[in-house]
Amino acid sequence: MGRVSNAKIRLMDAVLELIWTGSYGQTTIDQICEKAGVKKGSFYYFFHSKADLAAAAFEAKWRARRAELDAIFSPTVPPLRRLRQYCELSYRFQLEIKRKYGRVLGCPIFALGSEICTQEDCLRRKIQEILEAKRHYLESAIRDAHAGGWVHAPDPAAKARMILAYYEGLLTQARIQNDLTVLRETARGVFAMLGVKTGRAAAA
Repeated sequence: MGRVSNAKIRLMDAVLELIWTGSYGQTTIDQICEKAGVKKGSFYYFFHSKADLAAAAFEAKWRARRAELDAIFSPTVPPLRRLRQYCELSYRFQLEIKRKYGRVLGCPIFALGSEICTQEDCLRRKIQEILEAKRHYLESAIRDAHAGGWVHAPDPAAKARMILAYYEGLLTQARIQNDLTVLRETARGVFAMLGVKTGRAAAA
């Protein structure tokens, strides 16, 4: 039973890496099975299709990451510090990825979503669900920052949408240019969009 469970995990790890470093369209089931070291029959034991596997893999990856985000966006952490830590976490993560793969890969969710949004409804829905959850983390920090008088954001949901678009845009630009320097000033840009004064931004 342990080998069976391990095969499922290996398939999910394999599809995430192949899609992120390449593309969804070019990734085949044969390639996934080869990378995972799993027979094709085992693939169909667990998943109906490549899209089914990808949706499960992204959901599992997101669940694993939520514990980290819950800590960063804890209400016990000052709201501006939450936003800064989120930006810094993203930069460190992309730095690790570049060291491992030799390229800046950006956001896997956004990369996949922009590729398949008109083709695979089950994947599109899963990506929208994850992006909405990310937006909620940002919204909670912005709402608390507004309540504390650090920013003026009477509509925190709208501000969160703007900041998520800016953040994901920078990640996409960094991937296209293969340049991590694009991400170094992410927090400064976020604070500028929120109207945070220089002194408060530096103290966050």
